[in-house]
Amino acid sequence: MKIALAQINPTVGDFAGNAKKILEYASRAEALGVGLVVFPELAVCGYPPADLLEKASFVARAEEVAAELAQWTTGVGRPAILCGTVMATKASVGKQVRNVAALLDGGKLSFVQQKMLLPFYDVFDEQRYFEPAVEQALVCVRGEPLAITVCEDAWNDKSFWPRQMYPVDPVEKLMGQWEAQSQDLVGRQRVILNISASPYWQGKQQVRQSMLAALARRHGAFVAMANQVGGNDSLVFDGTSLVIRPDGEVVAQAASFAEDLIVFDMEDGAAGAVEKPVDEVAAMWDALVLGTRDYVRKCGFSKVLVGLSGGIDSALVAAIAVEALGKENVIGVGMPTEYSSLGSIEDAKNLAKNLGVRFELLPVHDVFAQFQFLLQPLFKGTPFGLAEENLQPRIRGTLLMALSNKFGALVLTTGNKSEMSTGYCTLYGDMVGALAVIGDVMKTRVYALSRYVNRTKEVIPWETISKPPSAELRPGQQDTDSLPPYEVLDPILEAYVERYCSAEQIAEEQGVDVALVRSVLQLVEKSEYKRQQAAPVLKVTRKSFGMGRRFPIAVKVQV
Repeated sequence: MKIALAQINPTVGDFAGNAKKILEYASRAEALGVGLVVFPELAVCGYPPADLLEKASFVARAEEVAAELAQWTTGVGRPAILCGTVMATKASVGKQVRNVAALLDGGKLSFVQQKMLLPFYDVFDEQRYFEPAVEQALVCVRGEPLAITVCEDAWNDKSFWPRQMYPVDPVEKLMGQWEAQSQDLVGRQRVILNISASPYWQGKQQVRQSMLAALARRHGAFVAMANQVGGNDSLVFDGTSLVIRPDGEVVAQAASFAEDLIVFDMEDGAAGAVEKPVDEVAAMWDALVLGTRDYVRKCGFSKVLVGLSGGIDSALVAAIAVEALGKENVIGVGMPTEYSSLGSIEDAKNLAKNLGVRFELLPVHDVFAQFQFLLQPLFKGTPFGLAEENLQPRIRGTLLMALSNKFGALVLTTGNKSEMSTGYCTLYGDMVGALAVIGDVMKTRVYALSRYVNRTKEVIPWETISKPPSAELRPGQQDTDSLPPYEVLDPILEAYVERYCSAEQIAEEQGVDVALVRSVLQLVEKSEYKRQQAAPVLKVTRKSFGMGRRFPIAVKVQV
């Protein structure tokens, strides 16, 4: 039997749009002569639906759409559909909703496999919503036995992970059933199907493939995973759906960061040259572009505004926006004060020219002077300092939001992860906006991505990349006035923010003074109140700021 994996980009709550997409890909698969077409986890309603699952009407609509999709399978020669959706439990105790893989065949719902393992770490909170399955069963489709799993159910292999997250392994249970029915299944190839909504982070694609390959080898089975693609809020799903044969070799692989349809035949186990080596910088770029595009468009917008300072962060954000939305949908705004260098203004102009975007220059010298004049009686006798510095980005933030309201364009913030970690950003200033595009990208990675942008021609002016980074909020200011060099700072932040290492561990691991490490960690802890008021951050690392990293604000932490 031929099986198709349909890697689609659903929108949360768009039942009509998601159903249309499912039928479109099912029709394409039908033309290729497949017996079964497999769609990602919660493809009917989109993932993650979060508290929409607490609305009975939402769950009821998902059930209605699944029934409508089943009607399509009544046609002669049409393939069965396996897709992720939600269903009510109708139980008197426990959670009221199930996360299921629904098999639609012959015009009806013919089989349901409920998700057993409900992740509750990082960005996942499925135990809040779903009732876990208590049992699993093999199912036959077109006479072929299949083991069906939902995302996390394939992620608890004790032979692969040093520590299991759950006491049960659903795949192991299903393969145990296969063994028990061995006399009836003689000569039948084992096939494990996995429908997933597995989000991207740097390195995730390699981990996922290695894990699935280990699963295939352990159980002597074909493993086929249909993964969601697209951006939903902070999460970016890379797709990269896979088919792996029993010896762990890849047979077929879908595109990354794009919708795709791939077909495999269980009788044709030859591995082709389909494995695509992952360039992590390129993958992160693709993730940021896809996340930006889907966030803007799924929120009902088409245009964005970016404050262009002439610095590398705003330049990278603008380049991502142009790739995601087209140059005609990006507006750059320069807002210099007397502390902005002529070089930075020229760099902003040249960037806009290279990108082909509209650029508006709104000098804010006079507005800043008026603020200082109004505050002079209260600030009298105090030196120029942080208050005056922060006034400048707050003026810029106000202007950007005025333009946003007037022209219906979302503001993209330009702060990077190094700045958000240490609080080197201004609340209600440069943090103003709808989406923190590079809020999960350390400064050193910003430089790597900028060089990637320039891989074939100069897009980001080389002067922007080569000059010392500066907020330009006072004469001669450089980032190193307040922070260690980024090549020292970023590894400290990565260890503390993403891996939760202690100051002593970091100092020993990186060969830096523990006092310096503690000073950096104190900045991180003091800035939590800022981060919890920040725009949503596109997640591209293992641990980003947002729903996957939950810390109290009012707390005294010993670093």
